[in-house]
Amino acid sequence: MAGFGTKYSDPGTPLTNIGRGVAFTSAGDAIAIAYSNSPYIAAYPWSAGFGTKYSNPGTSPSGTGYGVAFTSADDAIAVASNSSPRIQAYPWSAGFGTKYSNPGTLPTGPGHSVAFTAAGDAIAVAHSTSPYVSAYPWSAGFGTKYSDPSTLPVGDGWGVSFTSAGDAIAVAHVDSPYVSAYPWSAGFGTKYSDPSTLPTAGGYSAVFTAAGDAIAVAHSGSPYVSAYPWSAGFGTKYSNPGTLPSGIGNRAVFTAAGDAIAVAHSGSPYVSAYPWSAGFGTKYSNPGTLPSNTGIGASFSSAGDAIAVAHVGSPYVSAYPWSSSGGGGISIPVVMHHLRQQGIS
Repeated sequence: MAGFGTKYSDPGTPLTNIGRGVAFTSAGDAIAIAYSNSPYIAAYPWSAGFGTKYSNPGTSPSGTGYGVAFTSADDAIAVASNSSPRIQAYPWSAGFGTKYSNPGTLPTGPGHSVAFTAAGDAIAVAHSTSPYVSAYPWSAGFGTKYSDPSTLPVGDGWGVSFTSAGDAIAVAHVDSPYVSAYPWSAGFGTKYSDPSTLPTAGGYSAVFTAAGDAIAVAHSGSPYVSAYPWSAGFGTKYSNPGTLPSGIGNRAVFTAAGDAIAVAHSGSPYVSAYPWSAGFGTKYSNPGTLPSNTGIGASFSSAGDAIAVAHVGSPYVSAYPWSSSGGGGISIPVVMHHLRQQGIS
């Protein structure tokens, strides 16, 4: 049956507070969760369920973890957090290596979301306080910060994502127009025109399909998720889902194959998922065992065979087998080479 399978067992070493961001490695052999208690990041081997927790980083993130991302090569992991330096990164090889040096120019406020380009040559952080997004070259560490966009996002940045091709970047933010997107070529280009139909309230995540042909924004006003065709700019908004998410949209994620979309949100069932084919299909049945409270982050495995939700309420992360109806799309080898970022914030 397509959709959510029977919930996997909780991690043997559980999280101790709110799960906020979650991400799988591109190889699908590990999962990491950013959360609200020290050490603020936890990672586990993944093989159809949680393995024994990896040792904590030698130098933990400096405060509540909001977003987490792996490079597509799975050789580094980054965590956005609410305390200076607001972004921390580590080598990754079946566990955390020694923390990389902080950027020379730090984000100016609490970090909420982080994303690498699929090529692994840049990293971006959405954060509070102008300029609301900061980006850096990446090569086994942070390079000199790129210049800020000439037209800044409007209000605190909560979500950030690159296209898999690495030719555009989008930022979800709290004030109108709630999402801003820019060409990307080793820096921000001139801002694309706003969508003709804006999200209805504060944007909390923005994510592209792996094919780069659509973008979805999770946001705080009904319908809680808005999606648009993407082709070097926003197309005409897709129709809303027939059954809306039941509260504030905190994170939207696509499968790598682009055949499903999930939204982590504030009202029960806390996560809603839909087939995707140039628009929302009929909502999948809810998980048999729901996350225990507000869904904040979500991630599909690259193979599309699992979904994880970071949430309020113990056990703070819930994971399920996943099977999309339909199929097709991009092959897993291509995805493993080119993929992206999923996991929020």
